[in-house]
Amino acid sequence: MPTLISKIPPLSTLVNQDEQIELRARAAREHRATALAHPNIAFIKYWGNIDHLQRLPANPSLSMNLADLYTVTSVTFEMGLNQDVLSINGTQVTGPGLTRVTASLNLIRTETGLNRAARVESESNFPVGSGIASSAAAFAALSVAGAAAAGLALTEAELSRLARRGSGSACRSVPAGYCQWLAGNDQTSVATSLAGPDHWNLRDLVVIVSQEHKSVGSTGGHQIADTSSLQPARVAGAESRLAACRQALLARDLATMGPVIEEDTIIMHAVMMSGHPPLYYWHPATMAVIQATQQWRREELPVYFTIDAGPNVHLICEAEHAPAVEAAARRIAGVQDVLISGAGGPARLIEF
Repeated sequence: MPTLISKIPPLSTLVNQDEQIELRARAAREHRATALAHPNIAFIKYWGNIDHLQRLPANPSLSMNLADLYTVTSVTFEMGLNQDVLSINGTQVTGPGLTRVTASLNLIRTETGLNRAARVESESNFPVGSGIASSAAAFAALSVAGAAAAGLALTEAELSRLARRGSGSACRSVPAGYCQWLAGNDQTSVATSLAGPDHWNLRDLVVIVSQEHKSVGSTGGHQIADTSSLQPARVAGAESRLAACRQALLARDLATMGPVIEEDTIIMHAVMMSGHPPLYYWHPATMAVIQATQQWRREELPVYFTIDAGPNVHLICEAEHAPAVEAAARRIAGVQDVLISGAGGPARLIEF
């Protein structure tokens, strides 16, 4: 049977607004919608909350959507369905995974008064649960599809807020391109686009050293961030790092931005490693990629690393250097694959 991924139309970073309006109208009539969203790579990290239930971040963050990686999610509110049903990559999911999806759908049902359970089918074209922001793409797509299927017309900011309640970083996968997520309260903590996908011809080379689902997910990690004595210093410096990164991004200045994103990721992982209990996400190959990146720069190959909550390394460079970086990364022992992506568009409804 064809999968969700195999059925989607050709991708584009452009979104036809008239088509989106037509798809929303159809979704409201049929109580069914399909949405596509991209994971994002954070240049300035989100780690730790001031409110875990509402997923209000301890500091603002900045990211890039990844055009060539995506999650497709269909939501159907069905008559006669006794409870929500979830499948991910063709496997039925129960327990905490289903509970999180139901909590997000409950926000939509409360807003609309819709009294139906939902069938949710989600597929991704990249490894999930291994530090490539799979929950960001999944909950952004769920929010867009779920709201449309319930007949709820939301602004981009409102969709970002809804996605944030399911997975904090999902709010950054709702707008297009390079996005900033603001700290604040439940109404104001949303992501906005700083620049579109065409602003800068950057590439993220995701160096896969493990495809295993991490034992402690980001949700659990955020809850113990404050147990590290380093977390207050990380949060205190985040604003200045974000300001420097934002300025360099807008100026398309990788030589300035690169050291900032490396510093930010090392500080975040230091918090993880010094928490209680400590989180050690890195594998030996993770460290090998970090050291190789430093050596490549000494050889005048301009590339910088960043790492989300997992062992896989994201190498950031301009498009002209991506082939050389990919070839060098594939030669490192322990590297399983390299995924390459430019900047991606917003979460959106798709024809299905």
